[in-house]
Amino acid sequence: MAFQVIPKVPDGLNSYEIVDKAIEVVQKSGIKYEVGPMETTLEGTQDQLLELIKQAQDACIQNGALEVMTYIKIHYRPTGVSISEKIEKYR
Repeated sequence: MAFQVIPKVPDGLNSYEIVDKAIEVVQKSGIKYEVGPMETTLEGTQDQLLELIKQAQDACIQNGALEVMTYIKIHYRPTGVSISEKIEKYR
């Protein structure tokens, strides 16, 4: 699963700093992840990851965002999908 948060912030706040707070939630979760320039990719169960994304949105609001647009991409397979199987050949 991959997600992108786009926080709407009041004048004087930096949206990148708010996005950093969402990424901190992911970093502290113990879930395998990879931050990219436009989205963060996660590896885990669907329920686990959707809950984590909710927490990342909440972190944006708690740190000054007025609202948050969140875009989510899901590649679902009952046996799971790994980050490495999708990008290993490019490294």
